[in-house]
Amino acid sequence: MLEVNGLRKAFGKVQAVDGVSFSAPDGQITGLLGPNGAGKTTTLRMLYTLMQPDAGGIRVDGIDALEQPLEARRRMGVLPDAKGLYKRLTCRENIAYFGRLQGLDEATLASRTDELVRALDLVEIADRKAEGYSQGQRVKTAIARALIHAPRNVLLDEPTNGLDVMSTRAMRRFLLGLRAAGHCVLFSSHIMQEVAALCDRIVVIAHGRVVADGSPDDLRRRTGRDSLEDAFVDIIGSEEGLS
Repeated sequence: MLEVNGLRKAFGKVQAVDGVSFSAPDGQITGLLGPNGAGKTTTLRMLYTLMQPDAGGIRVDGIDALEQPLEARRRMGVLPDAKGLYKRLTCRENIAYFGRLQGLDEATLASRTDELVRALDLVEIADRKAEGYSQGQRVKTAIARALIHAPRNVLLDEPTNGLDVMSTRAMRRFLLGLRAAGHCVLFSSHIMQEVAALCDRIVVIAHGRVVADGSPDDLRRRTGRDSLEDAFVDIIGSEEGLS
C-alpha cells in the first residue's frame, strides 16, 4: 500500500506539487491522471524516492520512505518516465543486473527471470542485445527489470506510451494479473480508454493539486457524464476556470 500525505515540491517560483494526498491500496489499480504539467511525474519521482519533497510524507507498506528510503525501495518496482536500458546487455542480462542489485541469489534470479520473460512475451529477444529493440520491447524489458524482486507495490509512469495495439493489450493483461495477485499498482497515463479499462480508482491532479479522487463511476456521477473522458474534461475545465 502507498500513502501520500501533503506532498509539496517547488522548482524556483513554480509550485509543481502543492499538497498532494492520496492512497493506493493493495489489490487495486490506481490511476494518476492529469494534463501535461499537472505534477504527476514529479509526484511519482518523490514517491519512489528519486526526488526529495519540500514537505509532506510518504509511506510504503507503513514504512516512512523519507526516513527509510532503502527499505521503501525494496518494496517498490518502478518503471520511470525514462526507461533506458543498457544497450550492450541482453534482455536477460538487463533483468539479472537489477536482480543482483536487489540481493537475489542466483537460483531465485534465474527462476524469476524465466517467469517474467514468459509472462511479458520476451522469449524471442531474451538473449538479444537491447540495442535495436522496438519501443514495446524496451518497455517490457524495463518492467521485467523493475519486478525482478517481486515487489508488492508497482509504480508505472506512462507504461503504454508508444506501444502498438498488441503490446498495449498484453500490457493490460499483465497489469490485471498483478492486481489479481494482490499487488498495489499505481500508474500515470494520458490514455482515457486505458484508465477506464484498468483502474479501480482514479486520482486526478491539476495545477499540482488533487482535484478528484474516486472510482470511475464516482467521477461520472460527480459530473453527470456517461463518458469518463467527458467527466475528466469537465473536472479539469472547472479547475482551469478557477485558476
